[in-house]
Amino acid sequence: MTDPADDTTPAFIQQAAEPVRAHLATSTPLRSFLDGAGTLTLEERRLIVDQALVLLDQNYVHLPLKTAMHAVNPVQRLRVLRRRLERQTQATMPAEWLFHAEVSEIFHSVRDLHTNYLLPAPFAGKIAFLPFLVEPYTDAQGTTHFMVTHVAQGFDADGFRPGVEITHWSGIPVSAAVDLNAARFAGSNTPARRSRGVQSLTVRPLRIHLPPFEEWVTVSYTDDSGTQRELRENWRIVENLPPMVDADAISTAALAQGLDLDADETGRAKVLLFAPRVVAQERAVQADEQAPGLRPGEIATSMPTVFTARTVETSSGRFGHIRVFTFNVTDPVAFVREFVRLIGQLPQNGLIVDVRDNGGGHIHAAEFALQVLTPRRIAPEPVQFINTPLNLRICRQHQDASSGIDLGAWVPSMEQAVEIGATFSSAFPITPEDGANAIGQQYFGPVVLITNARCYSATDIFAAGFQDHRIGPVLGTDENTGAGGANVWTHELLSALLAEDRATPYVPLPKGAGMRVSVRRTLRVGALSGTPVEDLGVVPDELHRMTRRDLLEDNADLFDQAGRLLQERKPHAVSVTDAVSVDGSLRIKVKATNIDRVDVYVDQRPGASVDLSDGQADVTVPGAAAARAARVDGFEAGQLVASTTEQLH
Repeated sequence: MTDPADDTTPAFIQQAAEPVRAHLATSTPLRSFLDGAGTLTLEERRLIVDQALVLLDQNYVHLPLKTAMHAVNPVQRLRVLRRRLERQTQATMPAEWLFHAEVSEIFHSVRDLHTNYLLPAPFAGKIAFLPFLVEPYTDAQGTTHFMVTHVAQGFDADGFRPGVEITHWSGIPVSAAVDLNAARFAGSNTPARRSRGVQSLTVRPLRIHLPPFEEWVTVSYTDDSGTQRELRENWRIVENLPPMVDADAISTAALAQGLDLDADETGRAKVLLFAPRVVAQERAVQADEQAPGLRPGEIATSMPTVFTARTVETSSGRFGHIRVFTFNVTDPVAFVREFVRLIGQLPQNGLIVDVRDNGGGHIHAAEFALQVLTPRRIAPEPVQFINTPLNLRICRQHQDASSGIDLGAWVPSMEQAVEIGATFSSAFPITPEDGANAIGQQYFGPVVLITNARCYSATDIFAAGFQDHRIGPVLGTDENTGAGGANVWTHELLSALLAEDRATPYVPLPKGAGMRVSVRRTLRVGALSGTPVEDLGVVPDELHRMTRRDLLEDNADLFDQAGRLLQERKPHAVSVTDAVSVDGSLRIKVKATNIDRVDVYVDQRPGASVDLSDGQADVTVPGAAAARAARVDGFEAGQLVASTTEQLH
């Protein structure tokens, strides 16, 4: 049992894997860390509240929705807080943690993981952690259990290892402790909040959340022999691994952000604590060396913090599995290029795309990836601003693209709103439609998408696009995705967008404090066209409750269910095996699987339509000898099921 007053370095840090040992050695007990916290002046507190009022009252796109759905009024609460601050003095103001708690609670009240108060130094960039993870599973009777699934290397306690079940958390039945945690954290629906409640038991990013109130936790658990035991463990604080994208500087990546910062911070923390091999792989990529620590069947990737790709065995056969941990990248084209390379080396008879716990990132990356999996043309999700004078000023400032930013499409409808009283602007996509359809289908087997309640933001958009374009079934381990349907901008980014405006309302925040706000809401396409993603999310086509076997045996039951879904669906493939110019005509040979007709387009113009009987055809397109590209669309029973494009010259 750990003594909570002991500041010595724990044994598990001394025995941590080499790639992260030095990093973890800089961690400190929670009590020691808090000794240096709390330096905001009264004026700095007032400034923070004033800036929060600007963002929530003038930039926050979901304010009408959240006010209606959750019966909250964050703007009025901020005004009341501002009035109380006016009556306080430096001597009478309450402890700083109470101020942070109240501002955080106001932001959390809208249940929007995009809209956050970001704590200042020394909290920014830090995580509070315990050296193990807890995850839930459901038994055959429908009862939820909470089990340890990962333990930090070198951590040792009596009978405490992956597979032990937690019964109580600091004296509270663990299910109740999860619900209490869930009530404190934002989340657009019940599954999302409960998922955050479990996650925050052992990992909390201090950029988003206050430090734990308790210096240590007492964990009651049942070991493998059925013996009841207790463990007392200190919370520790350490600097997190750095983010992949600077969301504060003006850039395409920052303007196209759709990211749950909590999930992104937590994902990096899990790599640091429980997946040091990924840190080693990232270093190997940067040094142009062979990646260490690959598992059997795993394909080396140039983006180890973004992807893992491997072959998995299921009760229905062998299929490809690609886990996408994040869309938070700076280059969406490079993201898609690596995605295509990896799935090209996996079995082509069926693919499991797994985006569980993916908090999103670059919206372009999420929507660019969809085209790879379908013959249908991708329609990116359109987005809307809320109509306010400040949002109109921002869009007018950047309506001619002279700054490298083009917000001009939204200006006419926002100006018209003055006359017609419209709440939202017209809707236009963030993602360029040409980019979302630049390379087309690359994988021709059936595809299933696995989601959970921690899929958020750009991942919500990806899952919605997957469903809206009828790419394949969505298999969820929760009843809903996280339901975060927005483009998020930071306070610093908003400040930069109006930097040339002398009357800008944005003022730099003190001591590294920050804020983020949902600035443009997303709408679905296809059969659910116009439906907002926020608070509704994506409902899976099939539900799978995680089992004990899933948690201990690498998702065995989950992959079996995914395999059954893939086995029920036929692969449809079409390819050009040869293309030559003869006597002014283009002659191409087509090979197809489970296709009864192909239509050929040359340079986007209709060229020929041919019925297939044996999966092959020779197609001649008169007058197309100089064509630069040929697209072949394959049909079964009149339905488009496969498409490929061949560059000819």
